[in-house]
Amino acid sequence: MATIAFIGLGNMGGPMAANLAKAGHEVRAFDLSSKALDEAKSQGCSVANSAQEAAKGADFVISMLPAGKHVRGLYVDGDTPLFDVLSTEALVIDCSTIDADTARDVATAGAEKGIGFVDAPVSGGVGGAKAGALTFIVGGSEAQFAQAKPVLEPMAKNIFHAGDHGAGQIAKVCNNMLLSILMAGTCEAINMGVKNGLDPAVLSEIMKQSSGGNWALNGYNPYPGVMENAPASNGYQGGFQVDLMFKDLGLAMDVSQLSASPVPMGSAARSLFNLHKANGNGKLDFSSLMQFYQDKDA
Repeated sequence: MATIAFIGLGNMGGPMAANLAKAGHEVRAFDLSSKALDEAKSQGCSVANSAQEAAKGADFVISMLPAGKHVRGLYVDGDTPLFDVLSTEALVIDCSTIDADTARDVATAGAEKGIGFVDAPVSGGVGGAKAGALTFIVGGSEAQFAQAKPVLEPMAKNIFHAGDHGAGQIAKVCNNMLLSILMAGTCEAINMGVKNGLDPAVLSEIMKQSSGGNWALNGYNPYPGVMENAPASNGYQGGFQVDLMFKDLGLAMDVSQLSASPVPMGSAARSLFNLHKANGNGKLDFSSLMQFYQDKDA
């Protein structure tokens, strides 16, 4: 079993750390939120007073942070960057969704100090994090992937090696751009059916069993009351925030521009989420886009 520093215990990071502790690893958890630390302690993690304290002597560091600036600040640019604390045997596994250039730059900074770094963003949402059924999309060398894989397994249903450093981030934003398109289309279709007198649960089941079936419809229904455990049935609380989806769509737009890749549907989805966010819904789950369509009916 490994000694793992886990930095960032939000909706995703908290359950991930708990699953590592449940698997028998020694997990030293750190977050700026005392509530998150209390929850981690109740799940079998030990609690550190700082990221540096958590990382000292660790075999692995796993981070789950909001943006690239936070990742760079933690490992490279902070007052006491973790690359100055870690041993050369340690491997950093960053599960944040950030821009690929930052992931590559941080990996290079780590390599200069003899410390391995992989980008390993995740897919599967809070439900997947709690169930230990996430998909990890790893960017790094073959040797680093092999080193990381046993540590990821207690949290994962699928683990992919996407390619070299930064490849995990490229694959992740491609996935999330498609997810945003699927969610927008699912909201449009259900709303139109309901406006024409259909029961949303019946319509959803018809589409699930037909050619319109997709992940958003099949496992994350955006209409309240249709799917008991979906955020839509809990006031759109928990899950994956609109703010984060909009951030990821911004990353996707950057990738599209740098590679001259046309993304008209991705651009349309980003505009929809931007309008929804501007209406004060940034902290709600991204399936709350359903409310955007319902508001337009009023």
